[in-house]
Amino acid sequence: MEKYVIEYSFNSSPKVLFNRLSTASGLTEWFADDVKLRGKIFTFVWDGSEQEAELLGRKDLKYVRFHWIDDEDEETYFEFKMNVDELTGDVALIITDFAEEGEEQDGIELWNQQVSELKHILGI
Repeated sequence: MEKYVIEYSFNSSPKVLFNRLSTASGLTEWFADDVKLRGKIFTFVWDGSEQEAELLGRKDLKYVRFHWIDDEDEETYFEFKMNVDELTGDVALIITDFAEEGEEQDGIELWNQQVSELKHILGI
């Protein structure tokens, strides 16, 4: 598996953005058709199929990290990290994910679509 990192700029309140990255209701708005939360397990629903991810870590207004439960590689995860520039107040969303070797570009294109939807619901 290959790790890749993508960075997006957001003209948004960190609190509003973090809510969309870390809660079931926030993720439902842009990431999946539906998201259910039971303990540390998030169940993401797309077109009627479900995929579960375990919440590995979270720090308010900083990051949230998940691991797909059906991924046998324990080292993989996907993470939403926020950086706020202290001088300008600019917010950057940094996404870290993993893909099979040679499939990183497909993953990046999928994230580009998802983040475009996120920006749309935030009115950016």
